[in-house]
Amino acid sequence: MPRPSPPAILCFAATDPSGGAGLAADILAIAAMGGHALPVVTGVTVQDTLGVEDMHVLDAEWVADQARCVLEDMPVAAFKIGVVGSVESVAAIAEVASDYPDIPLILDPVLASEGGDSFADEQVILAIRELLLPQTTVLTPNVMEARRLASEDGDEDDLSLDECAGRLIGMGCEFVLITGTHESGPQVTNRLYGSEGLIQALHWDRLPGSYHGSGCTLASALAAALASGLDLPQASQDAQAFTWNTLANGYRPGMGQVIPDRLFWAHEPEDEDDASDT
Repeated sequence: MPRPSPPAILCFAATDPSGGAGLAADILAIAAMGGHALPVVTGVTVQDTLGVEDMHVLDAEWVADQARCVLEDMPVAAFKIGVVGSVESVAAIAEVASDYPDIPLILDPVLASEGGDSFADEQVILAIRELLLPQTTVLTPNVMEARRLASEDGDEDDLSLDECAGRLIGMGCEFVLITGTHESGPQVTNRLYGSEGLIQALHWDRLPGSYHGSGCTLASALAAALASGLDLPQASQDAQAFTWNTLANGYRPGMGQVIPDRLFWAHEPEDEDDASDT
């Protein structure tokens, strides 16, 4: 008899031939957190650790068919959404998710790469707001993504993070985890919000350098932690600790950004502590 299956997480994202972000990051992070990734391709990118050169967006029907095929075959414990590619794909993904309202949905709103290359125009952002945010359990934007998603009439530069979270929750998502890597200071503060306001603020030593796929890693780790049955505050803390350690143990195989080592635990001494300050 085969052993019991690990929780399956259905991931919508684009490929990344550098292995740093997108589905490559999702698969490794989910496996490292004890889950089984079900990768649904939304687009194929031409990119390396220096930046994105091009992207071919898959037809929305192909995206939906990939998802429905595996959903009919096995139970899924969580949805994780990254790069969506087009308005049509947003609509297709939203329609699939709406048929499974009890499955938690973790949305990483990848509006641009870490190198600044755009993945979403204003029409895609509008579709995300209208079709995906109302179905989202946890939204995981960085500071810039939070302000861009929450902005009204171009006021994103004037918004506090509390205001961003309030607006995004008002748009329908249940929780918002805003990461603070784009803020200044010796520590990175990640803030988890719910309808009642700030739930959790965790502080992490700021690491030097620029990382390729850190947001994908965090969102996928969070999806895996929730799929394993942890409550949200504990899942958030575990996912952040995992992500910080992948960055602290990152490596630079190319000429650009550092790639997080999602398998750091395979060669790290067991008694080595992380540097969280909670």
